[in-house]
Amino acid sequence: MSTLQTDADVDVLEELASLPSFFHQTVSPDGSKVAYYYDGTGRNELYVQDLTTGERERWSDGDVPRDATWHLKWGGNDEVFVHVDDDGNEQNDVHVLTADGEVEPVVEMDGQVALADVTADGERLLLASSRDGQMNLYVHDRNGGDGGETEKVTEYERAVGAACFSPDGERIAYATNETDVYENTDVYVANTDGSDPERLDVAETGAETAPVEFSPEGDRLLVQDNSTDLGRSGVYDLGAGEVTWYASDAEESPRAFLPDGERFLATREQEMAVTKAVYDLETGDSEAFDLPDGVTGFSMAGNPVVDDERVVVSQSTPSTRPSLLTYDLTDGSTETLHAAEYGPFSSDAFADAEFFTFASDGVPETPARATEVGPSDELDVEALLYDPGEDVRPAPLVVKVHGGPRAADMRTFDLYTQFLVSQGYAVLLVNYRGSSGRGREFAREIYEDWGGAEQGDVATGVEHVLDEYDWLDDDRVCVFGGSYGGYSAYWQAVQYPDRYDASVAWIGLTDLREMFETTMPHFRTELMEKNLGTPETNPDLYRERSPIEHAENVDSPMLMIHGVNDRRVPVSQARLFRDELLELAYSVDERDPDADGDSSADVEYVELGKEGHASTDASQKLRMFRVLQGFLDRRL
Repeated sequence: MSTLQTDADVDVLEELASLPSFFHQTVSPDGSKVAYYYDGTGRNELYVQDLTTGERERWSDGDVPRDATWHLKWGGNDEVFVHVDDDGNEQNDVHVLTADGEVEPVVEMDGQVALADVTADGERLLLASSRDGQMNLYVHDRNGGDGGETEKVTEYERAVGAACFSPDGERIAYATNETDVYENTDVYVANTDGSDPERLDVAETGAETAPVEFSPEGDRLLVQDNSTDLGRSGVYDLGAGEVTWYASDAEESPRAFLPDGERFLATREQEMAVTKAVYDLETGDSEAFDLPDGVTGFSMAGNPVVDDERVVVSQSTPSTRPSLLTYDLTDGSTETLHAAEYGPFSSDAFADAEFFTFASDGVPETPARATEVGPSDELDVEALLYDPGEDVRPAPLVVKVHGGPRAADMRTFDLYTQFLVSQGYAVLLVNYRGSSGRGREFAREIYEDWGGAEQGDVATGVEHVLDEYDWLDDDRVCVFGGSYGGYSAYWQAVQYPDRYDASVAWIGLTDLREMFETTMPHFRTELMEKNLGTPETNPDLYRERSPIEHAENVDSPMLMIHGVNDRRVPVSQARLFRDELLELAYSVDERDPDADGDSSADVEYVELGKEGHASTDASQKLRMFRVLQGFLDRRL
């Protein structure tokens, strides 16, 4: 049943999956245009919009990936670089597109390639790549040799990231770790060929620091740091070797200098909301953007700055879809570049979220069946609850667990949440310990404890809402998550089987040792080893916190879903768990994702072709919606 009302007899799932979205807005160097992905035709394409006239032009014709996961970069003011992979496998090459429709490959090499920066003239590209194993930096010169030359410029054992060129293209800044403190990261500045690297004395060892951007004159470096727990912004004077810190009472990270070089933009997170602020370097004063509570967004890696007084942002709330705006820093006025789109649905058709907190020591009342976990520090955990409406009483509950684990659910429009609400489910989102947005110590609560207190937080959150809201049906509760949220779905099913009536594990981890051996090198060191150590140093933890070790505890219907081209969490993670369930005599229905029909098997198993670690593509989202809808209808 759908709680969404439309003006016509339409397929709600198809219309939801097809709601047009934009991604990765990035302003051209001269501030005249903004480029972004947009899927209004039903397929992801590259569009460029004139910021003066508002006219929008499509630059691609099926030349960019259907999945819009990876960001864009301008090359000068007339070219846009995009990442191109093979059906979502994230082993990217870099192509360039121009206004006249020309498309050509620029960088093609093995491994995952991530475009970090481009020089002002568009002739040199700074890349991070796992071509030789660990993620290191490369510089590609488009004028060098036949088709350009690519030179490796760093050689570190730990992954290198957060890289950027200086304005003159003569230096690079980046982050990596050469210390014995594994969670540490430091800021380095080197010549563009990687020579003469200097580790900057920015913060104490053990903190996570990274460069963000050189100042317009190239004499200062914008850096981020969490030495004092909450994230903060700093400006490092490269001549004096000194840093000035700027901070508030919220988690913050710097984003970009303004053209005058005397102010910078920052992102501010608090109580599952995100706003932006502008800082004055001389006075240290900051002013938050005057926009509705929700999430004000810059793109992941794109330039948001139009000129000294205007920036481009996205804006949304839990119940309002994203719009693209220019924001005037002088008076807080906005101009809509791309209005929020609702398809056949009314603009007030979507459910809002209730924000609340609950106390958790990581040990719920529900018995632990896989491994005993003692109490941890009692923390206030933040959460959101979506109500499908009074017509759905009592309402079944889906706890939707975010990935990462160092990520967070925020007060923004989430399509999968609204899909579930449209089908009559209440939805709970929990920012368990280990999530971002609450500072360094909260994030590190999960270190060497995957499957421990953070999973207890999730289960405690479920118990809390079932106790507080009598309109929820405690006999119909499902856990659903993707990536680390998929691990959480598997773990909740084996650790707290008494609490759940169904589970949906999407692209999730099941065997931590196997994951360590088969994921990409930078995920091995910067995710697995940073959080858990290695299978050699912590063999008991890797074994005890792997859902596959406790598969016999699965006691309610389970749906397993995995993309066959996933390189972050390889599909072997799902296949190994499936095979273990078969060995344990569970019945497993290996279903075609497009097939209809009932199933009485203990487990439903679906592999998604032409898909990696999830997808933004409308047809693939619809396929996922149909799979989820069928399972939940059958099992809840």
